[in-house]
Amino acid sequence: MPQKPTVLCPIDYSEYSRVALRYAALIADHFKARLLLVTVNDLLLVQAAAMAYDAESLQLQSHQDLREFYRAANLASAPGADDVTYDVRTGKPAPEILKAAADAHADLIVMGTHGLSGARKAFFGATTERVLRETTVPVLVTRSDAPMIASLAEAAPSVGRILVPVDLTPATAHQVAVANGLAVALGVPLILTHVIEPLALPLRWRTHVGRADHERRAGAEEELRALTDHVTVPVETLLAYGDPAEEIAKLARDRGAGLLVLGLHGSTLLGPRMGSVTYRVLCLAPTLVLALPPVPAVSDSDTRLGGARFNAVVT
Repeated sequence: MPQKPTVLCPIDYSEYSRVALRYAALIADHFKARLLLVTVNDLLLVQAAAMAYDAESLQLQSHQDLREFYRAANLASAPGADDVTYDVRTGKPAPEILKAAADAHADLIVMGTHGLSGARKAFFGATTERVLRETTVPVLVTRSDAPMIASLAEAAPSVGRILVPVDLTPATAHQVAVANGLAVALGVPLILTHVIEPLALPLRWRTHVGRADHERRAGAEEELRALTDHVTVPVETLLAYGDPAEEIAKLARDRGAGLLVLGLHGSTLLGPRMGSVTYRVLCLAPTLVLALPPVPAVSDSDTRLGGARFNAVVT
């Protein structure tokens, strides 16, 4: 019997994790997945508890706190009691979250991000950043001001459109396949965009910039058109010119895109790593973000939603 898919949601008892829990529970309930709630106790707290009374009591209390946090969320759509699991760990949050995802063979991580308020955020949570740098599992990043939807039917109006910024590398096909599957599930259109960065050239070569930019635009337009051949929902292609992160964030705001599907690039030596563009988009864009780690290869049978394990959750 195939293993039931698992949605993991880290809990730190903040408003950020409360919002993330709502989305995680909705996804788990809709796709009949197991919901795994993870909290991480600091090692110093555990050591202090062991000195004051006993570490086992702290562990039991932490499990109880997780259950109460879940019950207090008053979720309209939530998995049954048998499909909710509580995991209390000790250590640093990001490594323990990643270990929990690996141990549970999680298919999706849903987590909030801490950041500065205002239109232009300077940073987001160190734990979320670390998870994104090292994850091998897709991560849905929510924000404290994300719409509090109660069902998948309510998600479509709040999402509106899915924006897919692509860099036209080999990883793009997987990224578009996942975005297309989500667009089909939500019944919303896609926007595929590629941002052309200005060329930094010595003065003596700048007379050739116009011609080079024309060739770059023509090539990007052709590749974007080719990508639409594999999209089964209404799709729009846009070329932008400038700073990638700022242009992506601006497009999300201007076109009413409530969800971004971003790729997390990596290397065979270091594994998946979040690039500077992805980092800045997460800081700037006021949207939900689904971050996709690299995949070794995408077969024809996997392209409907970009991989068998992720298909189990979002189809």
